[in-house]
Amino acid sequence: MPKVSTRHTRAKKIVAYLKKTYPEPKSELVHKTPFQFLVAVVMSAQCTDKVVNRVTAPLFKEYKTASDFAHANPRVFEKEISSVTFFRNKARHIIESAKKVVTEYGSRVPKTEKELVTLPGVGYKTAHVILNELHGVSEGIPTDTHVKRFAKRFDLVDSNDLKKISKELEELIPKKDWKYVNNGLVLYGRYVCPARPHECSEHPLTKLWPEANKRWTKTRA
Repeated sequence: MPKVSTRHTRAKKIVAYLKKTYPEPKSELVHKTPFQFLVAVVMSAQCTDKVVNRVTAPLFKEYKTASDFAHANPRVFEKEISSVTFFRNKARHIIESAKKVVTEYGSRVPKTEKELVTLPGVGYKTAHVILNELHGVSEGIPTDTHVKRFAKRFDLVDSNDLKKISKELEELIPKKDWKYVNNGLVLYGRYVCPARPHECSEHPLTKLWPEANKRWTKTRA
């Protein structure tokens, strides 16, 4: 059977499991306002949601709206988020994005990829996580380290580049199922099959394709 055909078959089985197991997949980043979610997603790049939630718990009591973040003191804000990776760059991006959202988008988080990616610190992955979570729009498949890891382990893609992996997955998986892929694989990776090499032949997805248990590929972004 041609490789593309076997990938389609495998992807279909994987997505069916994700849809059944995580029927309403949601991000575990804690937030109360739309702009807080944007901030949390920007902060989560190369940082765990657990650390981000620990940092944002006190932060989000003070900063709620885009305007609040736009008026933050850069030095103070850097210190407030200093526990996350690359905090200086992230602090600058968040404040600059907040100012742009206030001045150009009426203080509302944009609803399209084209608009979102104009914000500092927001790329393809971040934009589509935001669209999916805040607006229920699945116009792309965001690829983070979890998605990359499983896409490679289950031989669904050829590329190692995050955006190219997204595009390959979007060609492989029907658009109506895109919303289940990112959060579904993130939750599966956190609570069922973590990144460290281990015996996982009895894990649900590995049972669908046992070869995956032999494919512990390096998937660091």
